[in-house]
Amino acid sequence: MDIFSAFGLSASAGLNAYIPLLVIALLGRYTDLIALQSPWDALTSIWVIGLLVLLSAVEFFADKVPAVNHLNDLIQTVVRPVAGAIVFASSAHVLTETHPALSLAAGLLVAGGVHTVKAAAVRPAITATTGGTGNIFVSVAEDIISTVLSILAVVVPVIVAAIVILFTAWVLWILWRRANRPSPAL
Repeated sequence: MDIFSAFGLSASAGLNAYIPLLVIALLGRYTDLIALQSPWDALTSIWVIGLLVLLSAVEFFADKVPAVNHLNDLIQTVVRPVAGAIVFASSAHVLTETHPALSLAAGLLVAGGVHTVKAAAVRPAITATTGGTGNIFVSVAEDIISTVLSILAVVVPVIVAAIVILFTAWVLWILWRRANRPSPAL
């Protein structure tokens, strides 16, 4: 794996903490796609995989229940960046000659940034505009995106990099358009 995989997996952790961890644990245990180095190879333990399946199920259902989903996002404010740091550090073979703290910090920043946008901007806006009825659909979409992004980050990391770059450019274009929108005449 390479740096693109690390960024894709940590971005995915910003949406759902346990999906990218579970993806690399399963791929590391049952395929040759990932060869996790110590201490990250502990993720391939059947006990850790079982715990990740359980935590994934808990987060899946907690995120679908109104009011509970906001409490879940509050708890995940700590969990998702840490998960992002773990998947970044465990998959960033490119950075093996760099201090591990740099890998952990990059993962914290990427996953923390994605989670912050989701929990502080996107979800409150959806709750406000749909009266909370849209949250279930958005949560399912986030889970799907997290799963697909995690798998793509391992299998075809360059595509993930292109998707991230295009998405970032699109968001910046929207923000630029809003900032440069002419003010209404009085």
